[in-house]
Amino acid sequence: MTNIQFAKRLQPLKSNVFADMDRAKAVALAAGREVIDLSLGSSDLPAEAHVIEAIAQSLSDRSTHGYLLFNGTLGFREAAANWYEQKFGIKVDPQTEVLPLIGSQEGTAHLPLALLNPGDFALLLDPGYPSHAGGVYLASGQIYPMPLLAENGFLPVFADIPAPVLAQSRMMVLSYPHNPTSAIAPLSFFQEAVAFCQQHNLALVHDFPYVDLVFGETGDWGLGTRDWVMNSSQSPIPNTQSLVPSILQADPDKSISIEFFTLSKSYNMGGFRIGYAIGNAQLINALRQVKAAVDFNQYRGILNGAIAALTGPQAGVKSAVATFQERRDAFISALHRIGWNVPTPKATMYIWAKLPSPWSQNSIEFCTQLVKQTGVAVSPGAGFGKCGEGYVRFALVHEPPLLETAVERIAQFLH
Repeated sequence: MTNIQFAKRLQPLKSNVFADMDRAKAVALAAGREVIDLSLGSSDLPAEAHVIEAIAQSLSDRSTHGYLLFNGTLGFREAAANWYEQKFGIKVDPQTEVLPLIGSQEGTAHLPLALLNPGDFALLLDPGYPSHAGGVYLASGQIYPMPLLAENGFLPVFADIPAPVLAQSRMMVLSYPHNPTSAIAPLSFFQEAVAFCQQHNLALVHDFPYVDLVFGETGDWGLGTRDWVMNSSQSPIPNTQSLVPSILQADPDKSISIEFFTLSKSYNMGGFRIGYAIGNAQLINALRQVKAAVDFNQYRGILNGAIAALTGPQAGVKSAVATFQERRDAFISALHRIGWNVPTPKATMYIWAKLPSPWSQNSIEFCTQLVKQTGVAVSPGAGFGKCGEGYVRFALVHEPPLLETAVERIAQFLH
């Protein structure tokens, strides 16, 4: 067989936390284990009926069966722009400041191709979502990991970034509410990030899939819109519907910022692969150029479903948030009963748990042995970055009784 030579950029992509756990789950299933999969943040809740109906009606429309180019996506882009304006009080131009995506992961993985020359640095969160690093590797860039520590509220400290790295950096990627730590960030942090990136001529990228999966009343933790209005030294911000800030509220002129949203979490449309980028027109155009070389767009019927989701009744979003809050409370209570005391997250569909001894520095071995012996699959913190070691991530993608069964199995494994 011919010895095919592959690009060096593939080397860092050989290991992936989700692929590794998928193999471990397959081994457990082959051994006859009943697997309770808490390793992947794929919502088990259905898309709303009016969303499915919009897609279903599209199927019989022959005009939806062909390629869909950018100009054909205007209806979706207008819906996205209106959704943002209503939620955050930010005026958005659907012609130049919105780009449809096959999920936000497409955007975060492809944008480095538009921003980085070989050897340039991207500033990424550690721990962070794996596709953020994957896109930088594909662009032959370098990664500077910004450590996220519990004592700092899992927020990076910009002053710790070395000057030589900054001189060679072209982009910073943030994501709050954060996967995997579930941390949230106030508007003041985003204002600091915008000022820092403006000072150092960096594109500021914000991955924002968990905008709606936030729990409790705004007064519970001081990050609601009313608090932003009182605490911000900048212009007053409209009293909008979101409990957590958009990066564009800290950069209303969209001078350096781009934000990625997916309908996978808020609208339970993960399998439909639909999201969008919104923000700085130059960044949007650059990403559009990369996208044009890779694909067209999704089936028009999926965009019709997404329009229905963004413009239709929002009761399903509130119901999903209530469901994940109920699951969070049940899972946290069960962990506390077995003596594993973890903090209660205020957002996302995850529990970020510090591992007990003797597993405190071997999250991969813990997860491998746990699924092998009990069938409970979770994600090792090390798979999200060096600073994730010592933690595991639980995804709350099952009903409370099954989550409690998982904790019972975990207790047997630990004791």
